[in-house]
Amino acid sequence: MDIRSTLAAQVYGSAQVAARPEPAAAGKGPGEAFAAAAQDFMATMRAGEETVKAGLAGRADPQAVVEALAATELAVQTAVAVRDKVVEAYQEILRMPV
Repeated sequence: MDIRSTLAAQVYGSAQVAARPEPAAAGKGPGEAFAAAAQDFMATMRAGEETVKAGLAGRADPQAVVEALAATELAVQTAVAVRDKVVEAYQEILRMPV
């Protein structure tokens, strides 16, 4: 078994759970949903940073460090994709005739 394919399957499985939409709670607006997504992003970044620090100090195994880096990379790629869509939507609004 290839360890890279196993790691990819694990990261894909965790990303699939993170990307699954949650049922809308009563009274939960888009601003609150965006704030929750930003908090999840920051939590992922902090957890990855702590795991890497522990790995550099020898307290975490290399596989945990690689998994944390993969999760962090996925979070950053998602944030960049969302930013690109927001900028694209803003530019489209600017192009609308009044």
